[in-house]
Amino acid sequence: MTEARVSIVIPAYNEGEAIGPVLDRIFEAVRLPCEVLVVVDSEDDSTIPAVLEYAVKEPRLLHLVNTYGRGPANAIRYGINAATAPVAVVTMADGCDDARQIDDLTRLVERGVVVAAASRYMAGGQQVGGPMLKAQMSRLAGRSLRMMAHVGTRDATNSFKAYSTDFVRRAGIDSRDGFEIGLELTAKARRLRLPVAELPTIWLDRQSGVSNFQVASWIPKYLRWYFFAFGRRLTADQLRVKAARKEV
Repeated sequence: MTEARVSIVIPAYNEGEAIGPVLDRIFEAVRLPCEVLVVVDSEDDSTIPAVLEYAVKEPRLLHLVNTYGRGPANAIRYGINAATAPVAVVTMADGCDDARQIDDLTRLVERGVVVAAASRYMAGGQQVGGPMLKAQMSRLAGRSLRMMAHVGTRDATNSFKAYSTDFVRRAGIDSRDGFEIGLELTAKARRLRLPVAELPTIWLDRQSGVSNFQVASWIPKYLRWYFFAFGRRLTADQLRVKAARKEV
């Protein structure tokens, strides 16, 4: 196969056959050489048989069993660490994200940004469906971070982002539980004074299944990285020291 320009990381949890249409849209939309890594927490996850069947016709598709611990944060960490491409795009298994934007997000990173965000809250972006409280909190966090912390995107909390894999491996990922990695890496890019850019996206609430996002239990985890974005410039060494001391 042609060497991948983008590794598409999909954390999944018991999606079963529902992963099929999501993979269809990705392989139809993405024109750049890619690999698609579906990451699950255990060998008995119902997503695996569907991925194995799909992979018979699509050799760019792999499933990975995360060994870092359960949960989406660990699945994303595992997937990015396994990525072979210089750019990693994280997208969800529920089909909410617009796969047509993966190529454009990848090209932004190739041009020099370390985080390219798909933004629901900029001109041309939209969120359709989903819990109202979650949407309002996310919008408020995104706008305030852009205006006051100058993070480079209006949608720091969205998980649908492209990253320089070199940046992620240098900055590290300290989240261990939820979907706050998108905010964490945006905040770290800001503290390192590295470039972040955004493109508008239309996010559609999942049409089947039940979301695993639990607003109340994960608010403290988001607040941790929200406040971290407001701070003086750090070097990569200083960031690593802070992480080792659990000061981030």
